This record gives sequence, C-alpha cells and structure tokens, in this order.
Amino acid sequence: MAEEFARSVEDGIRLSKRVYFGKDRAVAPPKPMMAMDKMPPEQNYLPSAVMVYAVIFDPAIVDNPDVPSYQPHVHGRCDPPALIPLQMNGISLEADCSLDTAFITVSGSWRVHCVMGSKSCDCRIAIPMGEQGSILGVEVEVPRKSYYTQFIPVDEGSDSDKGAKGQEACFLKPNIFTLTIPQVDGGSNLSIKVRWSQKLSFHEGQFTLTVPFSFPEYVTPAGKKVSKKERIKLNVNSGIGTELLCKTTSHPLKEVKRQAGQLGFSYESEVLTWSSCDFVFVCNISAGQTYGGVLLQSPSPSDVDQRELFYCYLFPGKKPRKVFRKELVFVVDISGSMKGRPLEETKNALLSSLSKLEPQDLFNVIAFNGETYIFSSSLVPATTEAIGNATQWINMNFVAGGGTNILLPLTQAIEMFSDSHNCTPIVFLITDGAVEDERHICDVVKRSLTGKKQICPRIYTFGIGTFCNHYFLRLLSLIGHGHHDASYDAESIEVRIEGLFARLSSIILANIAFKNLRDLDECEVYPSRIPDLLADCPLIISGRYQGKFPDTLSVTGISPDMSNFATDLRVHEAKDMPVHKVDIKQQIELLTAEAWFAQNKELELKIAKMSVQHSTISEFSYMLLQETDTTGRQQVGLASREVFTCCIYFTPFHFVYLSLTGGDYDRFLAKLVPRNQNLNLKR
Repeated sequence: MAEEFARSVEDGIRLSKRVYFGKDRAVAPPKPMMAMDKMPPEQNYLPSAVMVYAVIFDPAIVDNPDVPSYQPHVHGRCDPPALIPLQMNGISLEADCSLDTAFITVSGSWRVHCVMGSKSCDCRIAIPMGEQGSILGVEVEVPRKSYYTQFIPVDEGSDSDKGAKGQEACFLKPNIFTLTIPQVDGGSNLSIKVRWSQKLSFHEGQFTLTVPFSFPEYVTPAGKKVSKKERIKLNVNSGIGTELLCKTTSHPLKEVKRQAGQLGFSYESEVLTWSSCDFVFVCNISAGQTYGGVLLQSPSPSDVDQRELFYCYLFPGKKPRKVFRKELVFVVDISGSMKGRPLEETKNALLSSLSKLEPQDLFNVIAFNGETYIFSSSLVPATTEAIGNATQWINMNFVAGGGTNILLPLTQAIEMFSDSHNCTPIVFLITDGAVEDERHICDVVKRSLTGKKQICPRIYTFGIGTFCNHYFLRLLSLIGHGHHDASYDAESIEVRIEGLFARLSSIILANIAFKNLRDLDECEVYPSRIPDLLADCPLIISGRYQGKFPDTLSVTGISPDMSNFATDLRVHEAKDMPVHKVDIKQQIELLTAEAWFAQNKELELKIAKMSVQHSTISEFSYMLLQETDTTGRQQVGLASREVFTCCIYFTPFHFVYLSLTGGDYDRFLAKLVPRNQNLNLKR
C-alpha cells in the first residue's frame, strides 16, 4: 500500500508540471536522490510531515485555478489516481509532553492550487506520527463545509460501512495514517487540525521528542510575496518536582516557562521555505538514580469506570546501571509463510543479537515449524566459538517450510532454564503465524511459569505481518512479565527485532511489586503482571481503586546483584497533567488481549466505550467522519462514505420540504422525483 501511494505521488508531481504560475514559478519537482542515498526510491515520496494531496482521476482538470492556461487535451484516466501535493500557506505545531507521552497538534492551511476553479477533487490527508503514534482526531474546514472525526462502537456500524471505512481511512504504515475529504473545489483553501499521541524515547537520563516536521520544497506556495508563517509551542511536564534541563533542539525555541519539573517554549517566524527537518527536543533529568512518583486523579462524569485512578511511574536515572545476566532462548518460526524476505530479515536480526551477548550470558536457539530443531541440548555460554557454531547452524537450518506448532518449542525453551538465582531467564519468541490452540498455549505457559524460580522466565514476543495473532502474543508477553513488538512490513523487521533485543538486555529491576495497597477496598492494576524496569524504558503502571490511597506507595523489587530493592514513592494529586490519557493506548491494548482470551463480550463493550471516550483507536470502535454544512445541519458518513438521509414533510399547502443529509442535492433530487411530476420543492 505504501509503495502504491509513493508511486501515485510521483505521478502527481509529474502531472503538476501542467500548472503554470507565470513569472513566479512552476511547481518544483523533488531533488533527485544522491548516489550515496540508500533509501528506496518510494521512500522519497512518503510524507515526512503532515501533507495534503489532490486526488486526480481525470488529468484534464489539472490547471491553475486563478489564471487558466492553454493545456493540451489529456486522454484517459489515472488508475490508481495521481496524488498532487498541495501547496501549504501556514503551519503550527503544538506538543504537550506528560511523563513519557507527547500529545501533538498540527494545524495548517493548504490550497487546492492545481485544479480548475470549475472542477473539484477529493483531498487526501497523510499524517506521519512518531514512535508508537496513535491518531486522536482530525478537523477540516473547507468553503461551506467542515468535517471532524468521531469514534463510535462497532455495534453501531453495518457491514457495508466497514468496507467504506477501509477504503477511505487507513494506515499506509503503522505510523502513517491517511484520511480522504470528498470533493473540494479547485482554488479552495483547507484549514486542517490533526491530533495524535506518541512516546518519547529515553536513554541515559535523557528524554527525546521527535515529531515529523520535514516539508518538501514543492509545497512552498508559488507566489514570492505570499506570507509563510511557522509556529511551534512546546510544554514539558516530567512528573513531581524533577528538574529538567534543555539540551538540544532542532528549531530556535524561546523559553517562556520554567518550574520544578516543567518547561515551556515557543517559536514563531516568517520563513522563506518551510521546515526541512523533523522537530527534535532533548532534555536531561537531574535525578541520578531510579526515581518516580504516584499521581491520583478522579474519573470524569462520563468515564465508563467511576473508580478512582492512580498512576505510578518509575524512571531509570541517568547514571549507568548494572543489568541482569541473561539466560536466553531464541524461539524462531521457520514455517512456510516465513519464506523469503521475512526469514532473511529475521535471521540477520538474530545473528546481530547473538553478537551482542556478553560472555557470561547463556543462550540457545530453537527453530520450529511443524517440528522443532534445537541448536544445543542445553544452554551454552555466549563465547566467540559458541556464537560461531550457532551462526553456522542457523544458516543450515533456517529453511522455510511446513506448518506452525508453537506450544512444543515454547515448553522446551522454558524447561531449559537452570535454577540459577543470579540471572534473568528469557524466551524470545518470533513468529508470523496463528495457530488453533492459542488459548490452550496461554494456559499451559501460565502454569509452567508459576513459582518455580526466584525470577520466573520472562517472555518477549515479536509478531510479523498482519496475519499474526498479536493479541495472543501480547497476552503471552503479559503472562511472562515481558514486552511485545511487531513489524507489519519486511523493511522494519530487522531494526525492530534488534530494538526489542536491546530492551530485554537492559533489565535493571525485576519482580516489581506494590506492598501497601492491601488496605484499599478494591484495587485493579494495569498491567496485572508488572513488567521489569529497563535501563532505557520508563515504566508506567496505572490502576483503579476504591478506598483511601496511602500517602506513600511502597515499591519493592530485585536488583541485578540479587539484593532487595525498596523505595517509597510520594503520592500527589494530578494537576495540569492529562495523566488519564498517558497510558490509555496501553490499557486498551492489554484489555483487548484479555478480552480475546476470555471471549468476554462485556469487556469488549467496555473497551469500545473507553475508545469513544478518549478518541483512541481500538478493535471494537470505528472512526467516523462527520460533515457539517454552513447552515449547521450535520451530515454523517463513515470514513468519508456518502450517505443520504431524506425526510419528506407534506404541508397543508401541498409543498414538499426535503431535509437532505449528505451527497449532492440536485443529483439526489433527479433520482427521487420523476421529471414529469410537477411538485414545488424547497430545500
């Protein structure tokens, strides 16, 4: 899908050469790639910031809407349609960072500069988001109409609606969301506001925010005297009283606010060309050791759960920390569906991960399809010789073919771990398949991990492709106090597997538990099995409770030297921070995995309500595109699908009044009323 989109943009840029702006300039094509640039050609045409495109089926309509020029007639149609990037008149970025999550709002104005004034076209909005991005909403204003997105539960949609949804709103990639606005007149301006959430990266005491904000040259307006204003506003809130220091920023920000744990910046400028680099902000935290806190918040009146909320966060300090020694078993799917690039990318990532093991670590490799293939009968030290032997074994045995049997290799891996008390046993499962006995596998693994060792085996799971059951893999990682990640395209398999391996290699605190919540009347924690604290991954645990929350929260765990860790976290009321939004995506994903496992319809309904309340995508909700005309009447379409609703009122004077929602009035009227029928119709 991303490749087809990129080709359509390339076609659109060629087609836009028909647009002539007199002495100002024609639309400039993108600069050719340098020979040293290893990026695939289609990547040059994928959006690197919020972009809007004219969807062109008929190339004959492409022209300057202000000053029509002589154009040779173009025969035929574009199939798939060409996508011409629209020129941008203004852009602003607002980022509000709370704990480890950023809430991004991008507002801008674009003009349909490439379509005749007498014609119209659909306009496609493309929204690239940062790490673990989740779309929250889109608002669009065009002449005589406005649009905004809204979430509704799945049960309120029909089967036909589902098809329309998939055609008009979709993800090109997991981090690029697109939405189509129907029939915008040539020469019109579109005012667009998009909102999404994304995670901040964390490394050695530094938070880094990276927002896609790099605009290609060809979206700059043609007129030399056109005002081009760029605005950026940034607010950072790291928690309770932790000092923040700005270290690096990509744009010239001016500090406008500084309080304990909070920073505020702004930037506004008239520019000749739009930003050509992503917005990057890096700040240091002053804490040297692990620190954290607890925030309390009351539910809103519309919340589906009226219990009180708490949010516990633990951040690793900036000082280097000792990590746990590992006993690691890679369990890798080599079934027939992995054939080709998926298996090659997986193999490359596996060999790279093996080379990064420490000599004191123990490891093994199990390949599976319908059968299992084991590198060694027991765990072996990660010496240079052993890694070389494993590399040869992988090259010989990683041949795709056969079915998928996950339970046997999983149980074999868990049984391999020793009774050593000074290491973390880890299963790293990589698969692209789905099997029939997944719930049974979860039950078996849960029983096998119960109370056998001081630190029970951790399970990290990685899913490849869209046919994989990611709910199953996420639940497995939840049972095993681990993490889940995925790749939906072959290009990202290697880098994401290596990223997940880096995380499991950086455990600095295990067996985390809360010790003084027993006096509460009721308490529910998300996730129910608390993951380990990683050196480069802040840990946020949320929950619901009834009763009086203690003044401090006692947190315990085990350090890499096997000593007991204990700390008391101060409890505060959440102020000026939308903490209920920080981990709503994680809550929905965890609850969805549990709903899949339990086949619980009530839990599915709860998830749908949470999705609607917080405007967050879930398996059990749809995103609607609501349309409103200038008279205030509301037109409802599922992902831009045209819907007609007609209410006919007969008055004593025999006039017929039509209340029409959606679509074109005249076209609808021609279908509804026969030409030989003499009726006086009013809108």
